[in-house]
Amino acid sequence: MKITLKDGSYKEYGSSMAVIDIARDLSEGLARAATAARLNGEVVDLRTVVEDDADLEILTFDSEGGKGAFFHTTSHILAQAVKRLYPDTKLAIGPSIDNGFYYDLDREVPFVAEDLEKIEAEMKKIVKEDLPIERFTKPREEAVAYFKENGEPYKVELIEDLPEGEEISFYSQGEFTDLCAGPHLMSTKAVKAFKLTSLAGAYWRGSEKNKMLTRIYGVSYPKKADLDAYLKMMEEARKRDHRKLGKELGLFMMAEEGPGFPFFLPKGMVLKNTLLDYWRELHKKNGYVEISTPIILSRHLWENSGHWDHYKDNMYTTVIDDEDFAVKPMNCPGGMLVYKSEPRSYKDLPLRAGEIGLVHRHEKSGQLHGLMRVRCFNQDDAHIFMTPEQIREEIKGVARLIDEIYSLFGFKYHVELSTRPEDSMGSDEDWEMATEGLRGALDDLGLPYTVNEGDGAFYGPKIDFHLEDSIGRTWQCGTIQLDMQMPQRFDLEYVGADGEKHRPIMIHRVAFGSIERFIGILIEHFAGAFPTWLAPVQVKVLPISDKYTDYGQKVCDALNEAGIRGEIDLRAEKIGYKIREAQMEKIPYMLVVGAKEEEAGAVSVRSRFAGDEGQKSLEGFIEAVKKEIASKEIRETVRED
Repeated sequence: MKITLKDGSYKEYGSSMAVIDIARDLSEGLARAATAARLNGEVVDLRTVVEDDADLEILTFDSEGGKGAFFHTTSHILAQAVKRLYPDTKLAIGPSIDNGFYYDLDREVPFVAEDLEKIEAEMKKIVKEDLPIERFTKPREEAVAYFKENGEPYKVELIEDLPEGEEISFYSQGEFTDLCAGPHLMSTKAVKAFKLTSLAGAYWRGSEKNKMLTRIYGVSYPKKADLDAYLKMMEEARKRDHRKLGKELGLFMMAEEGPGFPFFLPKGMVLKNTLLDYWRELHKKNGYVEISTPIILSRHLWENSGHWDHYKDNMYTTVIDDEDFAVKPMNCPGGMLVYKSEPRSYKDLPLRAGEIGLVHRHEKSGQLHGLMRVRCFNQDDAHIFMTPEQIREEIKGVARLIDEIYSLFGFKYHVELSTRPEDSMGSDEDWEMATEGLRGALDDLGLPYTVNEGDGAFYGPKIDFHLEDSIGRTWQCGTIQLDMQMPQRFDLEYVGADGEKHRPIMIHRVAFGSIERFIGILIEHFAGAFPTWLAPVQVKVLPISDKYTDYGQKVCDALNEAGIRGEIDLRAEKIGYKIREAQMEKIPYMLVVGAKEEEAGAVSVRSRFAGDEGQKSLEGFIEAVKKEIASKEIRETVRED
């Protein structure tokens, strides 16, 4: 049989072989590092036997599929440790997730944080035992009987819900056996470093109608050094938590009266409006027009767009004049009506219409998280209507715009191209044209990208931008989606150069994504210490005593007249206390004023970037800060006295 490897080379074997044996034949080092494999596009166990010609990629922990197998195995080690320590615990599910794993457990006495240390100790014993992990299958009736006999009702329910004829697979390690589709490592020994990180409540199958279980989260790595680095990053993330900083800096709040509906406070509104002013300035420069569409629109519109059938459970609905209406969960259908509002010619295209639209989505209460997951948010949508010939250039324009935004904030990012899924709409020709348009634009720009086969939207392929923040976490924010279906559903047309009617191609795109979520990311990225141009308060004036209140006010007025956001601290406190308070508020500049400064018409400057910068003329300081704001420079925080 012929085995074609990822790099295009191939190996030939005279008989069937397990993937792990093929890995050993390629390299002993690769076999030791291997955690799973991708066989003909599907992630499988290393124990899988290959019998025919195939495409094969050996996966390690550094790959998404390989990491998943590693995390998944650790979740089984967790479950095994729990069953050893607390035999009456019933097991639900234990999948791998992006940053680790969890297991949902049902115990009469719910787990508490103190239990995690005991469970970790037992997990270490299981790893040390080097238990081989074996896969086997059972017929449905035997599988159900097995778990009924062992008192595992959640496993029985999972099996009974599987389609008839589907293979029911199990994995065992030592005395422990679990229902699982895999893949898993070959042995427990490979899980060298792990940490149980937290506990949470989780409804069985995510339904509030079902029993509340305990979810234990954890993370694992092949090396302790990697685990230590991850835990250090998580500790830094806790310090930067936007919910904590948002409260301390007076940016936003949440209230019981509106779960998932954020309240922006005065300083938060300054931050938000500054971002939106920048958005408008940039989009005007790039040839966009701005529109605004209603928050509530009729059921007919949402049926036409497909949302009423496919997204209704996430929509807020109401009745007006005996007709069904819905609060918009996205801006797209309203944009279609704007396009249709007048006849269009090929000379009008491309038409780039941007909208900062307030949308509402019904998220489950357990999924709400500060500004990162809310029930209402502003989305910086834009819809670009164009001819097929304009696809590549328009995609390039959007990619450049997104790059400009992310570079401004100091974000690194990587790009993914997602192609046609199985449940797609449209012809092969349309999909090929759209996908090649996206691919060609990325190639023209020289942007490296990975391909996610089959992960596009049902209406078209897409490009996603995953940005990396200052502590290494990634966030999916920007996206470019080609849509050939929405123009068809809304019967959009333009008159071409041939005088005939044609269907436009449309791009959906966002740069910030959710403005609220982007603000949350920025808070954590900068740890609340925003660049001067973005800071809600850019300069704090600090008179050393009441005698210099008038001069301090004069300085503050001069700042504000120059377009610099200044405040004055008139409290009867010592100057050292005022300075420390301003530092806690992450103010970029502090101006200390007293007798010497008043006499010289000057200010003593302290900054987040260099500490004590000495005395400067007020005019010189103002000009320097105005220049810094205009350039949107990011000055590194060197010290905080």
